[in-house]
Amino acid sequence: MDTKAFKRSLQQSENYHRKGFGHEAEVAGVMQTAYQSSLIQQIRDNNYRLTRGPVTIRLAEAFGFCWGVERAVAIAYETRQHFPTERIWITNEIIHNPSVNQHLRDMEVNFIAVEKGQKNFSVVDAGDVVILPAFGASVQEMQLLNDKGCKIVDTTCPWVSKVWNSVEKHKKKDCTSIIHGKYNHEETVATSSFANKYLVVLNLQEAEYVSNYIINGGDRAEFLAKFSKACSAGFDPDKDLERVGIANQTTMLKSETEQIGKLFERTMMRKFGPDKLNEHFLSFNTICDATQERQDAMLNLVEEELDLMVVIGGFNSSNTTHLQEISIERKIPSYHIDCAERILSGNRIEHKPLGSDLTIAQNWLPEGEIVVGVTSGASTPDKVVEDTIERIFEMKALAIA
Repeated sequence: MDTKAFKRSLQQSENYHRKGFGHEAEVAGVMQTAYQSSLIQQIRDNNYRLTRGPVTIRLAEAFGFCWGVERAVAIAYETRQHFPTERIWITNEIIHNPSVNQHLRDMEVNFIAVEKGQKNFSVVDAGDVVILPAFGASVQEMQLLNDKGCKIVDTTCPWVSKVWNSVEKHKKKDCTSIIHGKYNHEETVATSSFANKYLVVLNLQEAEYVSNYIINGGDRAEFLAKFSKACSAGFDPDKDLERVGIANQTTMLKSETEQIGKLFERTMMRKFGPDKLNEHFLSFNTICDATQERQDAMLNLVEEELDLMVVIGGFNSSNTTHLQEISIERKIPSYHIDCAERILSGNRIEHKPLGSDLTIAQNWLPEGEIVVGVTSGASTPDKVVEDTIERIFEMKALAIA
């Protein structure tokens, strides 16, 4: 399938909408009330610091809603304004934030159900409006919706689209796209759908395994078993790794994406020689600015004397998880929550440790004066951060009352 030609044809269709509908004024009030916060602005104005009683909050200097997320949510709200009576569907969560997705449900935006691992598009009829989320949607999903005669509202983040363009360039040069990401994440599923051949590596360790195979060969059956869910159909590591291009899920750790890119550059240089590198290796900068800024701000924050760290964001949010990783690497007690309600009475907190299920920690707020670092993922509204900070102040005040 010529994915580039299909995308171009889709974008020229009268049923395809990539921008808002001119209802900015109508949704501005909702956006401000639901997502913005005067307390957060106050903390920003006070050099990202706020002390109340024995608690000092240190807020990361870049956190929360990014431009791409805010744009996606605003367009989704405008869609309901523009199509007040039509049935509206969304192919996935608009972003990885429970309060935002619930708000859309309250506006009677339906979410496509996943049944036995597959999305059930049979509920969608011709003329229905279907929103593609900030992570994008696969080419196959877009084609199916187009064939059904749906009105498509595409809120895909421009940074994600930039990665897709890179994958198209890989394909043109007959390169296999090596994608740094989670193979079952919606964004990576969408990105891989634009590739002819692809391989998804989760981390540097998996990338080193692939690099070693390129240089030294290895057990083909073991390789295919290891990446059975993370490669294109009919993938042959002995043929399909002769030319590679680097792509990434935009929410992965920037430093690791860069390391993986450099690793494969060195690998192809060693395998084929420096003079042949351009024939065998392609790389473009597709690291999202917002992801990078939030990670850099977190790296600065964890250099300070913090008693603990609270990371706020959806539990299935990749960029939030990576912020949590930075804190854990510095041995700072760290709690990943998705909303203020996870902070319970009796000095307890329901949180998600890295790679584990939800658990309740006891006595999580230390006695005496404390400094609490706070950050949030790119899908987290300021209002949720405000509610969390107020809850911390409230619980600490109760503990010393």
